[in-house]
Amino acid sequence: MPGMSAAAPGLATVGILSIGDMGLGIAKLLHANGFEVATNCQGRSQDTIDRAQEALVTLHSTDAELVNNCDVILSVAPPRDAAEIAKRVADALASPSPGGRRASTPLYFADMNAVAPSSARENASLFDSVQSLVHFVDGCIIGGPPSLKANGTDWSVPVLYMSGPQKLQDAAGWGAKLTEVLRMRHISDDIGAASGLKMCFASMSKGYTAIAIQAFTSAKSMGVLGELQDVLAEMVPERAAQTERGLVSMAPKAYRWVREMEEISKTHVEEGGFGPELFLGAANVYRSVADDTVLGHEKIGSRKRGTTAEDIAAAMVEGLNQK
Repeated sequence: MPGMSAAAPGLATVGILSIGDMGLGIAKLLHANGFEVATNCQGRSQDTIDRAQEALVTLHSTDAELVNNCDVILSVAPPRDAAEIAKRVADALASPSPGGRRASTPLYFADMNAVAPSSARENASLFDSVQSLVHFVDGCIIGGPPSLKANGTDWSVPVLYMSGPQKLQDAAGWGAKLTEVLRMRHISDDIGAASGLKMCFASMSKGYTAIAIQAFTSAKSMGVLGELQDVLAEMVPERAAQTERGLVSMAPKAYRWVREMEEISKTHVEEGGFGPELFLGAANVYRSVADDTVLGHEKIGSRKRGTTAEDIAAAMVEGLNQK
């Protein structure tokens, strides 16, 4: 499909796999700053395709087309899809095609997914046979999707932490601008460092939300949820507000957080020397949300249940009682 936007002179064409909530926000931010954005929506829903087109994202029909027309690809997907996306891009680089990638202009591939350091290194190894054609960058995203603020000019932007021997900021012509727009921070020359940072941060954010799901659900079942909320509000008011926000925003993402908790468990086993039980338990909490309750059907931007912490607890009780 023909491109729908053009990069400003000297700026990169950025591929995004895939165009979910975070990917779409990044695409809009990049386009607003003069970058062309592209993706391959083959196999995606019509809703995803429509959202990509509305954001002026160029749609390519194959991974080979995407690879050949981009300077950098950001892999932004559920953790369970991270290895598959890396393999797809590696295979596209390895397949000869007209106008294919040359070693003189290697593709930057930034794996921004929530995976363990060892998983990031495994994904990097998928490019071993085409390493002259690609610069692999380990990365993570901390914060919500980019969004335009109410004043219509400024953006709320997460921080993208990067690691590995290759630095996107060094890319001639566009690296510095991309780094500035996406708030990229290079923290280490080791692949896995950025992923490890994400795992440790998410341990304390999404891991805590898993604890709150259990606490609120059990409190609801025992008839003391209101009292629990009152105690939180009185003793730790900031945590009370944070807890309720975390519970409400969690439902549409619970299915993807199952694998993220498993990757966190893997991190703490391999890097910290701990047992796997704590975060495998958190994975099971999110699995229950996704598989055993109506909350698993929730979609971002189209919420029906779980729009309050009280209803999150009610839906959990309903679902678990029916098991």
